[in-house]
Amino acid sequence: MKTKKPLGNVTSFVLEAPQLHSDKTIWVYLPYNYNNSDTNYPVLYMHDGQNVFDESESYKREWHVEDKLNELHSEVIVVGIEHGGSTHRIDELTPYKNDDYGGGHADDYLDFMLTVLKPHIDNNFRTLTDKEHTTIFGSSVGGLISFYALLKFPDVFGNAGVFSPSFWFSEEIFKLMDEVETIEGKIYFMAGDHESKGMIPDLERMEKLVLQKVKNENQVYKKIVPNGRHNEKSWRKQFKEAYMWLEKQN
Repeated sequence: MKTKKPLGNVTSFVLEAPQLHSDKTIWVYLPYNYNNSDTNYPVLYMHDGQNVFDESESYKREWHVEDKLNELHSEVIVVGIEHGGSTHRIDELTPYKNDDYGGGHADDYLDFMLTVLKPHIDNNFRTLTDKEHTTIFGSSVGGLISFYALLKFPDVFGNAGVFSPSFWFSEEIFKLMDEVETIEGKIYFMAGDHESKGMIPDLERMEKLVLQKVKNENQVYKKIVPNGRHNEKSWRKQFKEAYMWLEKQN
Protein backbone atom coordinates (compact mmCIF):
# COMPACT_ATOMS: atom_id res chain seq x y z
CA MET A 1 0.00 0.00 0.00
CA LYS A 2 1.43 3.32 -1.07
CA THR A 3 2.03 5.72 1.79
CA LYS A 4 0.64 9.21 1.30
CA LYS A 5 3.10 12.06 1.58
CA PRO A 6 2.41 14.48 4.43
CA LEU A 7 0.94 17.75 3.21
CA GLY A 8 1.38 21.37 4.15
CA ASN A 9 -1.53 23.28 5.61
CA VAL A 10 -2.95 26.79 5.57
CA THR A 11 -3.96 28.86 8.58
CA SER A 12 -5.22 32.43 8.71
CA PHE A 13 -5.46 35.35 11.10
CA VAL A 14 -6.39 39.03 11.03
CA LEU A 15 -3.76 41.72 11.51
CA GLU A 16 -4.35 45.43 11.99
CA ALA A 17 -2.85 47.57 9.21
CA PRO A 18 -2.85 51.13 10.62
CA GLN A 19 -1.03 52.47 7.56
CA LEU A 20 -3.98 51.35 5.43
CA HIS A 21 -6.71 52.18 7.97
CA SER A 22 -7.98 48.63 7.81
CA ASP A 23 -7.55 45.09 9.03
CA LYS A 24 -5.96 42.50 6.78
CA THR A 25 -6.66 38.80 6.65
CA ILE A 26 -3.35 36.97 6.34
CA TRP A 27 -3.09 33.39 5.10
CA VAL A 28 -0.01 31.32 5.99
CA TYR A 29 1.01 28.08 4.31
CA LEU A 30 3.22 25.92 6.52
CA PRO A 31 5.18 23.12 4.82
CA TYR A 32 4.54 19.44 5.37
CA ASN A 33 7.30 19.00 7.97
CA TYR A 34 6.86 22.26 9.88
CA ASN A 35 5.33 20.75 13.01
CA ASN A 36 7.77 17.85 13.14
CA SER A 37 11.02 19.78 12.94
CA ASP A 38 12.88 22.73 14.37
CA THR A 39 13.89 23.98 10.92
CA ASN A 40 13.72 27.63 9.91
CA TYR A 41 12.17 28.21 6.49
CA PRO A 42 12.41 30.74 3.66
CA VAL A 43 9.36 32.97 3.25
CA LEU A 44 7.41 33.86 0.13
CA TYR A 45 5.11 36.89 0.42
CA MET A 46 2.27 36.98 -2.11
CA HIS A 47 -0.23 39.75 -2.86
CA ASP A 48 -3.93 39.20 -3.60
CA GLY A 49 -4.11 36.64 -0.81
CA GLN A 50 -7.78 35.88 -1.54
CA ASN A 51 -6.65 34.11 -4.71
CA VAL A 52 -3.48 32.36 -3.54
CA PHE A 53 -4.72 29.23 -1.80
CA ASP A 54 -7.46 26.67 -2.31
CA GLU A 55 -9.73 28.55 0.09
CA SER A 56 -9.99 31.48 -2.31
CA GLU A 57 -13.19 33.37 -3.00
CA SER A 58 -13.53 32.06 -6.55
CA TYR A 59 -12.39 28.74 -8.05
CA LYS A 60 -11.49 30.35 -11.37
CA ARG A 61 -9.34 32.94 -9.60
CA GLU A 62 -7.33 30.49 -7.53
CA TRP A 63 -3.57 30.05 -7.95
CA HIS A 64 -3.68 26.70 -6.12
CA VAL A 65 -0.32 27.50 -4.54
CA GLU A 66 -0.99 25.07 -1.71
CA ASP A 67 -1.46 22.16 -4.11
CA LYS A 68 1.56 23.06 -6.20
CA LEU A 69 3.88 23.30 -3.21
CA ASN A 70 2.55 20.03 -1.84
CA GLU A 71 3.28 18.38 -5.18
CA LEU A 72 6.86 19.66 -4.98
CA HIS A 73 7.15 18.69 -1.30
CA SER A 74 8.53 22.17 -0.84
CA GLU A 75 9.91 23.52 2.39
CA VAL A 76 8.78 27.14 2.36
CA ILE A 77 6.39 29.36 4.28
CA VAL A 78 4.00 31.30 2.06
CA VAL A 79 2.22 34.40 3.31
CA GLY A 80 -0.83 35.58 1.36
CA ILE A 81 -1.88 39.18 2.00
CA GLU A 82 -5.52 40.18 1.53
CA HIS A 83 -5.96 42.83 -1.13
CA GLY A 84 -8.10 45.90 -0.58
CA GLY A 85 -10.97 44.81 -2.78
CA SER A 86 -12.36 46.69 -5.75
CA THR A 87 -12.20 49.96 -3.81
CA HIS A 88 -8.61 49.92 -2.54
CA ARG A 89 -6.61 47.22 -4.37
CA ILE A 90 -5.17 49.51 -7.04
CA ASP A 91 -4.52 52.23 -4.47
CA GLU A 92 -2.55 49.86 -2.24
CA LEU A 93 -0.52 48.08 -4.90
CA THR A 94 0.63 50.99 -7.07
CA PRO A 95 3.56 53.22 -6.12
CA TYR A 96 2.54 56.11 -8.35
CA LYS A 97 -0.69 57.85 -9.33
CA ASN A 98 -2.31 57.34 -12.70
CA ASP A 99 -4.52 60.06 -14.21
CA ASP A 100 -7.27 57.56 -15.04
CA TYR A 101 -7.02 55.02 -12.24
CA GLY A 102 -5.70 56.96 -9.26
CA GLY A 103 -3.57 54.83 -6.94
CA GLY A 104 -0.18 55.69 -5.52
CA HIS A 105 -0.15 54.36 -1.94
CA ALA A 106 2.12 51.35 -2.31
CA ASP A 107 4.57 52.89 0.15
CA ASP A 108 1.91 52.63 2.87
CA TYR A 109 1.22 49.00 1.96
CA LEU A 110 4.94 48.17 2.01
CA ASP A 111 5.37 50.00 5.31
CA PHE A 112 2.70 47.68 6.72
CA MET A 113 4.58 44.70 5.32
CA LEU A 114 7.94 45.79 6.70
CA THR A 115 6.95 47.17 10.11
CA VAL A 116 3.92 45.05 11.03
CA LEU A 117 3.53 41.92 8.93
CA LYS A 118 7.11 40.70 8.49
CA PRO A 119 7.99 41.19 12.18
CA HIS A 120 4.81 39.31 13.12
CA ILE A 121 5.65 36.43 10.79
CA ASP A 122 9.27 36.29 11.95
CA ASN A 123 8.25 36.39 15.62
CA ASN A 124 5.53 33.75 15.38
CA PHE A 125 6.92 31.31 12.85
CA ARG A 126 10.31 29.74 12.30
CA THR A 127 11.65 31.78 9.40
CA LEU A 128 14.91 32.55 7.68
CA THR A 129 14.81 36.32 7.98
CA ASP A 130 17.63 37.34 5.63
CA LYS A 131 16.96 38.82 2.19
CA GLU A 132 18.29 35.79 0.35
CA HIS A 133 15.42 33.77 1.78
CA THR A 134 12.71 36.45 1.49
CA THR A 135 10.75 36.59 -1.77
CA ILE A 136 7.95 38.91 -2.88
CA PHE A 137 5.60 37.73 -5.62
CA GLY A 138 2.57 39.02 -7.51
CA SER A 139 0.78 39.59 -10.78
CA SER A 140 -0.54 42.65 -12.62
CA VAL A 141 -0.29 45.55 -10.12
CA GLY A 142 0.97 42.87 -7.72
CA GLY A 143 3.82 42.30 -10.17
CA LEU A 144 4.44 46.03 -10.29
CA ILE A 145 4.70 46.41 -6.52
CA SER A 146 6.87 43.29 -6.23
CA PHE A 147 9.37 44.77 -8.65
CA TYR A 148 9.16 48.16 -6.93
CA ALA A 149 9.74 46.58 -3.50
CA LEU A 150 12.85 44.78 -4.72
CA LEU A 151 14.30 48.10 -5.91
CA LYS A 152 13.26 50.12 -2.86
CA PHE A 153 14.09 47.58 -0.16
CA PRO A 154 17.00 45.47 -1.42
CA ASP A 155 18.05 44.69 2.15
CA VAL A 156 14.70 43.02 2.83
CA PHE A 157 13.67 41.33 -0.42
CA GLY A 158 16.23 39.23 -2.25
CA ASN A 159 13.92 37.70 -4.86
CA ALA A 160 10.88 38.82 -6.81
CA GLY A 161 8.33 36.95 -8.91
CA VAL A 162 6.99 39.53 -11.37
CA PHE A 163 4.04 38.25 -13.41
CA SER A 164 2.31 40.40 -16.04
CA PRO A 165 3.56 43.60 -14.38
CA SER A 166 1.56 46.80 -14.84
CA PHE A 167 4.54 48.88 -15.91
CA TRP A 168 2.11 50.90 -18.03
CA PHE A 169 0.64 52.42 -14.87
CA SER A 170 3.30 55.12 -14.62
CA GLU A 171 6.47 56.12 -16.40
CA GLU A 172 7.93 56.76 -12.95
CA ILE A 173 8.79 53.08 -12.49
CA PHE A 174 11.20 53.34 -15.43
CA LYS A 175 12.69 56.52 -13.96
CA LEU A 176 13.23 54.72 -10.66
CA MET A 177 14.97 51.91 -12.50
CA ASP A 178 17.31 54.46 -14.11
CA GLU A 179 18.21 55.82 -10.68
CA VAL A 180 19.14 52.43 -9.21
CA GLU A 181 22.89 51.84 -9.18
CA THR A 182 22.92 48.05 -8.88
CA ILE A 183 20.44 45.21 -8.42
CA GLU A 184 21.59 42.36 -6.21
CA GLY A 185 18.29 40.51 -6.09
CA LYS A 186 16.86 37.90 -8.44
CA ILE A 187 13.89 38.55 -10.70
CA TYR A 188 11.61 36.18 -12.58
CA PHE A 189 9.65 38.05 -15.26
CA MET A 190 6.66 36.39 -16.92
CA ALA A 191 3.98 37.63 -19.29
CA GLY A 192 1.70 36.21 -21.95
CA ASP A 193 1.77 37.27 -25.57
CA HIS A 194 -2.03 37.69 -25.58
CA GLU A 195 -2.22 40.34 -22.86
CA SER A 196 -2.41 44.08 -23.51
CA LYS A 197 -0.70 45.54 -26.57
CA GLY A 198 1.99 47.16 -24.45
CA MET A 199 2.69 44.29 -22.05
CA ILE A 200 5.59 42.63 -23.89
CA PRO A 201 7.23 45.87 -25.11
CA ASP A 202 7.09 47.32 -21.57
CA LEU A 203 8.48 44.12 -20.08
CA GLU A 204 11.33 43.94 -22.58
CA ARG A 205 12.10 47.61 -22.04
CA MET A 206 12.37 47.03 -18.30
CA GLU A 207 14.37 43.85 -18.76
CA LYS A 208 16.92 45.76 -20.83
CA LEU A 209 17.30 48.36 -18.08
CA VAL A 210 17.58 45.69 -15.39
CA LEU A 211 20.30 43.81 -17.25
CA GLN A 212 22.39 46.97 -17.23
CA LYS A 213 22.28 47.08 -13.42
CA VAL A 214 22.68 43.47 -12.30
CA LYS A 215 26.03 41.97 -11.36
CA ASN A 216 25.23 38.75 -13.20
CA GLU A 217 22.71 38.15 -15.98
CA ASN A 218 21.75 34.89 -14.27
CA GLN A 219 19.91 37.02 -11.71
CA VAL A 220 17.18 37.62 -14.29
CA TYR A 221 14.86 35.23 -16.09
CA LYS A 222 12.17 36.21 -18.56
CA LYS A 223 9.45 33.96 -19.92
CA ILE A 224 6.95 34.92 -22.61
CA VAL A 225 4.04 32.46 -22.64
CA PRO A 226 2.44 31.71 -26.03
CA ASN A 227 -1.30 32.45 -25.88
CA GLY A 228 -0.88 33.55 -22.27
CA ARG A 229 -3.52 35.98 -21.09
CA HIS A 230 -3.93 38.41 -18.21
CA ASN A 231 -5.70 36.13 -15.76
CA GLU A 232 -5.25 33.73 -12.86
CA LYS A 233 -5.43 30.69 -15.12
CA SER A 234 -2.25 31.77 -16.86
CA TRP A 235 -0.50 32.83 -13.66
CA ARG A 236 -1.22 29.62 -11.77
CA LYS A 237 0.08 27.54 -14.67
CA GLN A 238 3.39 29.40 -14.52
CA PHE A 239 3.76 29.63 -10.73
CA LYS A 240 5.50 26.31 -10.14
CA GLU A 241 8.24 26.94 -12.70
CA ALA A 242 8.86 30.45 -11.39
CA TYR A 243 8.98 29.27 -7.80
CA MET A 244 11.43 26.49 -8.65
CA TRP A 245 13.72 28.89 -10.49
CA LEU A 246 13.76 31.37 -7.62
CA GLU A 247 14.29 28.57 -5.10
CA LYS A 248 17.21 27.07 -7.01
CA GLN A 249 19.02 30.39 -7.02
CA ASN A 250 19.28 30.46 -3.22
